[in-house]
Amino acid sequence: MSTAALPPLEPLFNLNGKRTRSVFSSCPDAGFKDEENSARLRLAAKIYDEYRDFKELPSALLSQQGHVGPSRPKEQRKLITAGASADAETSRMIAKIDNTPVSQPSTFASASRLSQALTLHKTTRTVKPTYHPPWKLVRVISGHLGWVRSVAVEPGNQWFATGAGDRVIKIWDLASGELKLSLTGHISTVRGLAVSSRHPYLFSCGEDKMVKCWDLEANKVIRHYHGHLSGVYSLSLHPTLDVLVTAGRDASARVWDMRTKAQIHVLSGHTGTVADVKCQESDPQVITGSMDSTVRLWDLAAGKTMVTLTHHKKSIRSLAIHPTEYSFASGSAGGNNIKKWKCPEGTFVFNFSGHNAIINTLSVNAEGVFFSGGDNGTLTFWDYNTGTPFQNMDDVPQPGSLEAEAGVFCSTFDMTGTRLITGGADKTIKVYAEQSQ
Repeated sequence: MSTAALPPLEPLFNLNGKRTRSVFSSCPDAGFKDEENSARLRLAAKIYDEYRDFKELPSALLSQQGHVGPSRPKEQRKLITAGASADAETSRMIAKIDNTPVSQPSTFASASRLSQALTLHKTTRTVKPTYHPPWKLVRVISGHLGWVRSVAVEPGNQWFATGAGDRVIKIWDLASGELKLSLTGHISTVRGLAVSSRHPYLFSCGEDKMVKCWDLEANKVIRHYHGHLSGVYSLSLHPTLDVLVTAGRDASARVWDMRTKAQIHVLSGHTGTVADVKCQESDPQVITGSMDSTVRLWDLAAGKTMVTLTHHKKSIRSLAIHPTEYSFASGSAGGNNIKKWKCPEGTFVFNFSGHNAIINTLSVNAEGVFFSGGDNGTLTFWDYNTGTPFQNMDDVPQPGSLEAEAGVFCSTFDMTGTRLITGGADKTIKVYAEQSQ
């Protein structure tokens, strides 16, 4: 039995291809000429899918892109739409896919609306806190017979003054801790102290409504500033002007001429006791914190409020201005009770979270060490730039004191920033210092 020879395959393949082309092609002579259009459409779809989220710049960046560098007079900028080999046909296809009209490249700002809007996004970077050595208690000074409510360091860094509930102002040697002088004259608790850097004067205020100016050369009172209707809780000296600002329980802060004793302004607006006031050289030159849970920034020249900060939920008891950074912090009770603000508008920066107590005092030095003291005797040291706590301590009441007398009422760094002086409810003054390496 013989088998018939099979026909060659090549003619059969050609015949099959001819039949297929005749079935699926409307024009037999057209061949596959649409391949180029198909590739262009595929490219346009890919560009739209990958770059559609970057076609529109934010208004701030768009305004910057519109004024980038001068161009040559007759130079025409190219519209970068689909890469280096883009043409008008591809742009029209992108517009059809996006259902948006094709824009003409009239200016560089309009050209940046397409894929030229691929700008680098800023990545968030975590700022690492600066290392600060730990702090330790180096000296405990006794001598007052009441709660130590105020402390101030002399600009020459030789001595410091404290005021307490025993109505006495005491001057102490900073290096040895020895008592040098006691000043009497207040008839109630001394709540605020300030030493002038340009005059040999010490200023004090108390719950007896009195504001006194002491001449440190004669060790006596030379001026009284009358005007407060109730106890005066805080005072601050302007660093460059002969101006004194006091604040108290009458819900106002008063600006005094240091020399003439004249009352320049009454800064009214708070609805509760003004617990703390601070002055600085640049606007806002006066900052107040009140028991009405607000911080106010004041225009010293006009005597009016510039900004009222209402972020705190509970009464504000303390303020601290950074010596060099043009920012300040405020402390109150409750959660997120310490907040950092940026001058001059009082922009909120962040919360110092973790010190769960009523914050009675805040202090910061030029190295970025930030201190907060609570009414329950807790002490926290922070990195001021990042808000990271690097040390927690407890104030230890001295023998003869109750456990409840662990509260910290006042604090300040010395002029070098290496020693911290605090006053508390156990009637003592404590000095902390950085531990040596």
